[in-house]
Amino acid sequence: MTATPAPPASPAPPTTPAAGSPGLRAAALRRDLPGDLPGLDPAWSRLVEVTDRDGRSNAWHVLDSGGEPTTGTLLCVHGNPTWSYLWRRLVAAAPPGWRVVAPDQLGMGFSDRLGAPRTLAQRVADLGDLTDALGVTGPVVTVAHDWGGVISLGWGLDHRDQLRGVVLTNTAVAQPPDDLGPALIRLAHSRVWRTPVCVRTPTFVRAATALSWPPLPGAVRDAYAAPYAGADRRAAVGDFVADIPFTPEHPSWPELVRVNEGIRALDVPALLLWGPNDPVFAERYLAELRRRLPQARLHRFSGASHLLPEDAPQYADAVVRFVAGLDTPAAGQAAAPQPDPGRRLWSALAERAGDDDAAVVEVAGRTVSWSLLARRVEEIGRGLAVAGLRAGDRVALLVPPSVDLTAAVYAVWRAGGVIVVADQGLGLAGMRRALRSASVQHVIGSAEGLAAARLMMLPGTRFSAGPLGPAARRALGVRYSLVELARLGRQARTLGDQAHRRPVDAECAVLFTSGATGPAKGVVYTQRQALAQMELVRRTYALTPEDRLVAAFAPFALFGPGLGIGCATPAIDVTKPGTLTAAALGDAAAAIAATVVFASPAALRRVTATAGEATGAHRAALGRVRLLMSAGAPVPASLLRAAGALMPAAEAHTPYGMTECLPVTDVSLAEVEAAGTGDGVCVGRPLPGVDVRLSAVSPDGTADGPLTDAPGVTGEICVRAAHVKDHYDALWVTEQQSSRDAGWHRTGDVGHLDEGGRLWVQGRLPHVVTTAAGVLTPVGVEQRVERLDGVTAAAVVGVGPVGTQAVVVVVVPVRAPRGLGVADPDLAAAVRAAAGTEVAAVLAAPRLPVDIRHASKVDRARVARDATALLAGSR
Repeated sequence: MTATPAPPASPAPPTTPAAGSPGLRAAALRRDLPGDLPGLDPAWSRLVEVTDRDGRSNAWHVLDSGGEPTTGTLLCVHGNPTWSYLWRRLVAAAPPGWRVVAPDQLGMGFSDRLGAPRTLAQRVADLGDLTDALGVTGPVVTVAHDWGGVISLGWGLDHRDQLRGVVLTNTAVAQPPDDLGPALIRLAHSRVWRTPVCVRTPTFVRAATALSWPPLPGAVRDAYAAPYAGADRRAAVGDFVADIPFTPEHPSWPELVRVNEGIRALDVPALLLWGPNDPVFAERYLAELRRRLPQARLHRFSGASHLLPEDAPQYADAVVRFVAGLDTPAAGQAAAPQPDPGRRLWSALAERAGDDDAAVVEVAGRTVSWSLLARRVEEIGRGLAVAGLRAGDRVALLVPPSVDLTAAVYAVWRAGGVIVVADQGLGLAGMRRALRSASVQHVIGSAEGLAAARLMMLPGTRFSAGPLGPAARRALGVRYSLVELARLGRQARTLGDQAHRRPVDAECAVLFTSGATGPAKGVVYTQRQALAQMELVRRTYALTPEDRLVAAFAPFALFGPGLGIGCATPAIDVTKPGTLTAAALGDAAAAIAATVVFASPAALRRVTATAGEATGAHRAALGRVRLLMSAGAPVPASLLRAAGALMPAAEAHTPYGMTECLPVTDVSLAEVEAAGTGDGVCVGRPLPGVDVRLSAVSPDGTADGPLTDAPGVTGEICVRAAHVKDHYDALWVTEQQSSRDAGWHRTGDVGHLDEGGRLWVQGRLPHVVTTAAGVLTPVGVEQRVERLDGVTAAAVVGVGPVGTQAVVVVVVPVRAPRGLGVADPDLAAAVRAAAGTEVAAVLAAPRLPVDIRHASKVDRARVARDATALLAGSR
């Protein structure tokens, strides 16, 4: 074996391999080596002569980061019709102590062309011959894409003593049951199309790089096509396609089976990096891969397609983080109180099973007692188990707030399942992305929800919340209704103990964020964490079985049975919290004899605006409320005072938290008023058992400072508590970033602690403005501007490059304009005077974009885009 560094040179037109000795062939290949291609350092290129097991010497082109590895080697294997160029970012990002080796498979890229096709078994052996020639001895982490996935796993099985980890990007190792294979590959596989599409023309080569969105730069697409300029250079492209075994009669079938069965016993750490928009390897292939590698961590790069290393360049950072953590002990967790060993999420419901008081009230609808709800949850839970729900199965809930939703949630838990909840406000596309990423096995839905499930192409058994006619049942694929499940459950002698056998640290819920700051994230909770959350809420607000809750924020209503308190949901559109009126709130309070009200700021604004519509009966019902809670976005003291006029006996509180951890702090109206004005919103002191620290923000807007509780430090808010989420679902990279400090969750919010230990929230980390004078957090400026007469709302954003951004304030005047434009001079002058910082531009808008869930969180990223476009001269 000889290894010759490639001289830096511009690529010459590809040539047919020279006949004769290996040295002559290598010399010909060397003339064709890649030179000036985007992102590729020619110094990485090597030619390596390797003698295969048949005695033939072949020249391999390899990208090699170089150096003697002190920790291990990353062995990167491409698929068809790419080449080692696919891994250039990972070669460039080679972590300290690691050597990155990315070969062009024989017949591919700039490696030797072959006289005959290679089978899968031969390619696995070829890779082993190459690593022997390169002197690779381990530890090795394989990184692979497409058909390279199977080849790399075959190498791993043959070199188990060297294998330290596995990274796979969009690939498949086996056909799922009753699957015919990817349609695009089967089309190319047919004899009619294979030669014309894969060999005679560059159609297949060019199609591979056409799958990305946004489209790849032309120079990058040309780089991928560079080794395949002629039909003689593309023979292996067609051979690769032909070698895919779809039937047991294929010569490569035995090797494929060896690999896909062998990896079941592969107990090394594994990471799956996935592009969910892949038209080649759909979700079923990912599911099959996860069944065979159950230990694998998964990260979905939203929007990425088949060519993941191009669509998600940050994959290289993920691989680096993965290998860095291979020998690092798992992050510690905050000391968590041990729950009662026998207590479960449905325990409070069972304790009130003999109570005929109202448990759940649908205003202008049904009322269900504790005794009926407890019995129905038990029956439906049994029915679900009989119908095939197994412990740990995930169940998508597409049911509006109602008795049915409450019964379904607790019945799924009672059967040992995991609920999956995504906001209707995400829209069909957003819900599809969220629910498909959660890999649900069952769906419980209303007629509308089940119709949406069909449009979203969700997998799994269908259960209807309400009765449906025969035609609708057939069209929606419904197996049982909840009533039928209850009947099935009554016939079953016992539910079994699968739910009780499930450990308290097992998953119980996947709750999706609102998507206000990017694609919605699935937040996974265990029973232990959910029980800790309920207990903290109970203690913080001194809740007893005598309390009754009106939940104008639908998810909060699901706390009721777990806390053992009755709940009512007002008659409003759950996707539009601003539709809640004082009369609707009064009706709900009267229906349940409410003592507690929870509503978002947007809901409270509408309630106070319609206070004149409240009747004497409404005011009497609201007068019995002892506790008013509002959260989801900053809640002005003036709004709490106005709401207090309708609920004069209520103590107003604002809990602070997020889907990942709620509550973190709490503050009363009296405490807010005592704190006075400051730079941000005062959200109070951390609750018992909750630790809060800050990670200081750097001038470039990143939070990279050490965790501190020193007063006055502006930084990212970090939280540690027993009820912090377990992890993000199918978002391994995001989870690693948010929990990089052992035991702490980075919230993405920015704030500071004052001398009294109170936390002030100043905005979101991505919304920090990085000016030449330093970082500026938006909330304090917005509050000062919003105190101006004639201004109803404001958003502060940065325009321009990081580090030199200009401050732009967008206001919504009382007399709102028809569209975004420059504010009139008097308004602009008043805003600049109030802002307390240099303002480059003041714009006026008819409204600010807000999230669907709370209708309160301003989408500052969208505001910044619109402001940038306007100031650049776009209409």
